[in-house]
Amino acid sequence: MLNVSAKADQESLCKALLFRSEVLRETRAYYHQHGFAEVETPVVIDAPAIEEYIEAPRLTTGAFLRSSPELEMKRLLAAGMERIYELSPCFRADEHGRRHRCEFTMLEWYMAHTDYMELLEFTKGLFRHLATALNVPEKIFNPHPEWEIISVREAFRKFAGEDADKCAETESLFEQVLVEKVEPSLPQNIPCVLIDYPVRFGAFARKKAEDPTLAERWEVYYNGIELGNAYGELVDAEEQIKRFGEYAEKRKLCGLTEYPQPVEFLKAIRAGIPDSAGCAIGFDRLVMVLTGTQDIADVTFPHR
Repeated sequence: MLNVSAKADQESLCKALLFRSEVLRETRAYYHQHGFAEVETPVVIDAPAIEEYIEAPRLTTGAFLRSSPELEMKRLLAAGMERIYELSPCFRADEHGRRHRCEFTMLEWYMAHTDYMELLEFTKGLFRHLATALNVPEKIFNPHPEWEIISVREAFRKFAGEDADKCAETESLFEQVLVEKVEPSLPQNIPCVLIDYPVRFGAFARKKAEDPTLAERWEVYYNGIELGNAYGELVDAEEQIKRFGEYAEKRKLCGLTEYPQPVEFLKAIRAGIPDSAGCAIGFDRLVMVLTGTQDIADVTFPHR
């Protein structure tokens, strides 16, 4: 029996979970309309993606609970699948709060032969589809006005009076300015996209051809809530191996878990992954936005 004391709370929870079910249904409908295959990749994996600060929970067997299905999905791109998505649980250690859970649902997808700007147009279509199909009131979420798209450099200059590239020389400073000054100043009530990050903040993103100091990366926000992170995917094997090495060293210096090399992924990227773009959206946060709530607990099964 659910650990919810009051009848009103039970009714509210059931209403939220029924709406969540409708969001799941319409999300799948949108991808299927666009020729995607839904895939299922392992939750328990031998080696997570070697990222700087994300901690994948480790099991007593030595395996890990995935923090993202990214590496396994890219192996499917290498195998020849071109449009794939996954809606599934992911795990990150020590993440708690109104917008964070150790266990959460990720919506992640990849599109071969697509760049990160085409991916952005596809994502706009997803939000429009959900808002329309679910009859979401415009006062809660209105995806129809033109999205605000602002470069990271412009956002730092406009909202913080800072040079993004200089801030990026000190990683903690960049993150501090982003969180404390830039994100709170982003436009409200319309989706806003921060685009083209300094290259050191594009972990698995390729460099922009016209400006290799920038990474093909964008993030979408709504009412101050970060919803999704997207890359023009890095598919150069040697560059990826180099970045893994750099991040592994940073993890070691920070006292974080040392991950084994993702051997099967490295085989796949060496065999060849087509030029692709990919995006990951926190599905729980997406449901929050579509319901106008401010806490993941309002749209997920109660943990306690």
